[in-house]
Amino acid sequence: MQDKKLTPVQTVIMGVSLVVVLFPVFWILMTAIKPPTDWNASPAIWVPSEPTFVNFQTLFDPEALGKYGVGGVSQPATKAVFGSLLATIVSTTLSVIIGLFSAIGISRYGNNSKSTPLIILSGRMFPPAAIAVPFVIIFSNIGLIDSYTGLIAIYVAVTLPFSTWMLKSFVDDLPREIEEAAMIDGRGKLAAHLTVTIPLIRGGLFATTMFIFILNWSEFMFALVLAYSNISTIPVQLAKYVTATAGTLYGVQAALAVLAMIPLVIVGYLIQGHLARGMTFGAIKQ
Repeated sequence: MQDKKLTPVQTVIMGVSLVVVLFPVFWILMTAIKPPTDWNASPAIWVPSEPTFVNFQTLFDPEALGKYGVGGVSQPATKAVFGSLLATIVSTTLSVIIGLFSAIGISRYGNNSKSTPLIILSGRMFPPAAIAVPFVIIFSNIGLIDSYTGLIAIYVAVTLPFSTWMLKSFVDDLPREIEEAAMIDGRGKLAAHLTVTIPLIRGGLFATTMFIFILNWSEFMFALVLAYSNISTIPVQLAKYVTATAGTLYGVQAALAVLAMIPLVIVGYLIQGHLARGMTFGAIKQ
């Protein structure tokens, strides 16, 4: 079948859309390599004539901006990077494991109730700000406030509906007869799912894991209200680069944003073939 070519109008629309989408990324990259004198220049400097990596250096050496007469960075970003990696990796792993077995249970042993999706997804129908305060009150009473345990727990809670229903769509597409054949051969239900179901949906499992990773890596609201002094994440650290003398440290913010984007770009590239199907939550059947 011959590929359909884009019309000139479609080409222009796609080109303009691409510029609009990529311009913020371009501006962040350029700001990350600008010296402090170029951050607020008027007219704006699109591409710095003297690019520098001092903003990246400042992330881990708060005194690096001193040669420009800019100070006020109180702490390196090492703690925030470590916190984001720890919270994201652990919470993603737990969310996917729990969501996987929940998906298998609903798909294979559920009663096909129409209210089940509504019940599970109801937690995602409220804005984060609406459920953040109750979590803060509960965690304060049980000693989980300002701890990675509490942050991981809330990350798992808010991403579990996504992982469950994304994985359910892949389990639904797998014929039951394959698992039944394994059970006839002597395997129990759990063994059949571990040796047959999970290997056959590994593509969907990988896509779901990467999608949940993106959600947790970029989460801001819950990390902001739960973190005080003991824990920190990259999104929260980005909001801290404001000083009384120099104002907002745009270059340092941009440098940390660039580092934060690298895992997301890699993950987004890896899951692009599975993301659209996973987001349908089982609406597409083969």
